[in-house]
Amino acid sequence: MTMESAQSKSGRAVPLAACGLAAAVALALLPIGGWIAPGASIPALLIREAVWWFLAAAVLAWLVFAERLPLSSIGFRRPAWKTLLFAGLGAAAIMLVFLIHFAVIVRVFHLDTSATLDRQRMLLGLPYWVRVLLVLRAAVVEEILFRGYIVEKVRQLTGSVAPAVALSVLAFTAAHFGGWGLVHLIPVSGAAVVLALLYVGRRDLPCNMLAHFLTDGAAFLLQ
Repeated sequence: MTMESAQSKSGRAVPLAACGLAAAVALALLPIGGWIAPGASIPALLIREAVWWFLAAAVLAWLVFAERLPLSSIGFRRPAWKTLLFAGLGAAAIMLVFLIHFAVIVRVFHLDTSATLDRQRMLLGLPYWVRVLLVLRAAVVEEILFRGYIVEKVRQLTGSVAPAVALSVLAFTAAHFGGWGLVHLIPVSGAAVVLALLYVGRRDLPCNMLAHFLTDGAAFLLQ
């Protein structure tokens, strides 16, 4: 590659990354699935889940075909034994965050968790196979969007980890506002910090996905 072509590629990388980042954040936060398939029926829910998978596929397509970067650039790599180890540690840390929230913070500050409990009862009332799909989608799609892509694009654009972690945490927390209530955002933000730091420390997206799956699975698949 000549110096001129390398500079041209470098010049395109920044606007492409910025456009991809803006689109990923906007698409992740807009209730697109709700616009397409409103309602509480199982078919509507499955359509909304399909929309999430489509958004993740679109982001990956942009990364590969527009930015011309490999999937490894956002942490996709072959799992190893450390993947399992750190996923377990990450899941344990997230569960500890939720334990402290419900056992200490909620009681000390007399917080109203009715919205959270109502949402949890609704999800637990779904057929088991639907819950499996929900947990799997959350683990895979949310880690692609909120960790792999957002963290790497902010780091690429700013050269710094701190704003990458900050935007990842803010976007992930905001995406969980609907239906759960404000109180639920406290442990969600804590979980977002754990997952962001796990990704930054390991750059192992399968590790994040497994940690996320173990956490949500413990809450929605073991009951």
